[in-house]
Amino acid sequence: RVSLPFAVGQCGNQVGCRFWELALREHAAVNKKGIYDEALSSFFRNIDIRNGGDGPDIDKGKICSLKARALLIDMEEGVVNEILQGPLRDVFDSKQLITDVSGSGNNWAVGHMLYGNQYREKIVEKLRKTAEHCDCLQCFFIIHSMGGGTGSGLGTFVLNLLEDEFPEVYRFVTSVYPSGEDDVITSPYNSVLAMKELNEHADCVLPIENESLFDIVNKIHQMINSGKLGSTVKQNSLVTSSASSAKIVQEKPFDTMNNIVANLLLNLTSSARFDGSLNMDLNEISMNLVPFPRLHYLVSSLTPLYTLADVNVPPRRLDQMFSDAFSRDHQLIQADPKHSLYLACALLVRGNVQLSDLRRNIERLKPSLHFVSWNQEGWKTGLCSVPPVGHSHSLLALANNTCVKPTFIELKDRFMKLYKKKAHLHHYLHIDGMEQSCFSEAVSSLSDLIEEYNELDATKGGPSADPGRLKIAV
Repeated sequence: RVSLPFAVGQCGNQVGCRFWELALREHAAVNKKGIYDEALSSFFRNIDIRNGGDGPDIDKGKICSLKARALLIDMEEGVVNEILQGPLRDVFDSKQLITDVSGSGNNWAVGHMLYGNQYREKIVEKLRKTAEHCDCLQCFFIIHSMGGGTGSGLGTFVLNLLEDEFPEVYRFVTSVYPSGEDDVITSPYNSVLAMKELNEHADCVLPIENESLFDIVNKIHQMINSGKLGSTVKQNSLVTSSASSAKIVQEKPFDTMNNIVANLLLNLTSSARFDGSLNMDLNEISMNLVPFPRLHYLVSSLTPLYTLADVNVPPRRLDQMFSDAFSRDHQLIQADPKHSLYLACALLVRGNVQLSDLRRNIERLKPSLHFVSWNQEGWKTGLCSVPPVGHSHSLLALANNTCVKPTFIELKDRFMKLYKKKAHLHHYLHIDGMEQSCFSEAVSSLSDLIEEYNELDATKGGPSADPGRLKIAV
């Protein structure tokens, strides 16, 4: 079962780079003999390059040359060139890259309309060729940011293309949202224009806020520097550390934040790559956690963020991990799910954790969480036996929860501040195909989404009418 990732834009490719790096480290830790196995095949092809060029795939036996199943797209060459000159250079080749030189100038319309139309055929051709190498294509992943031009504009264009070309394959999107103090002045426009596309064309979106990532990184560093954790933290066990021997250059400020997102993706895909007593298919997440088609935004939290030195984890600390997953400090957006309404929740556990531990903690936490009246048992669980490198166990919680609403309200407010003044609109309107109606439709789509969350919040504490469910033609 194969998941095909698309990294679009600067942020998408930086996160993608970290994801591939950490995935290879994880497989190397498990696969000591260097045999091409089913776990590796979910994200990598094994190619015989002895005769030069792109040779035939080798399904079994020793690893010859691993190539990532992915497409890297950016309208500036910088980040992709960095990847091609770094430790991952052999994992990608020119057939998987689409780059330009001028960038999208932080303009959604340039990414979506201009570059989208210009590169459409090239993207479709590379997409089909990459898909041809997959025996069983499980889902598509798009990794992008919302604030810039290429990530938001071309990223959502690719999302639409995937729906046109492979309508039956699920589309997962990891979207990094800008903070209020973002230095890109047009980021509220880009984000709201992209939101409309995500509302209509994604099956599942994992929104992540830069602000939350920044807070998590700061908290970890403060705890270590204050000596509270001191020598009890294992070296290279932080999820903010790449812990890569090949990485000698100084880390950039965003690298630590990108690592958290990469670790989220590692945990999300662990069941597809490794064995476990309760494996969770990625498509099951969408099927079980999204009862209404538009309400497909899942809040993620990750724990632990570091590993203590003792390997024998007492049950108390295991229970603490489950409690942490529902606390504000571990959420990857600025949200408090505990005091909002749950539609459904998934727990993806890795490492030496028993099903009984999982059930005990769900029963323990349940009374403090508010679930919608018609889905009181809305839990989906996955157990993967292989923990992340340097950890004995980990937990990724995905919550379909109305706590995403404040993020969307704040985004709408920032959009309206600019839009009321018609600030910077001319930069967008001179692009072919971009009309002012695109802005009004986008903000209207966001308002409708917020209203759907309002209607659900109004049901908290008692049964009420449900929003329109997905209609199935018989």
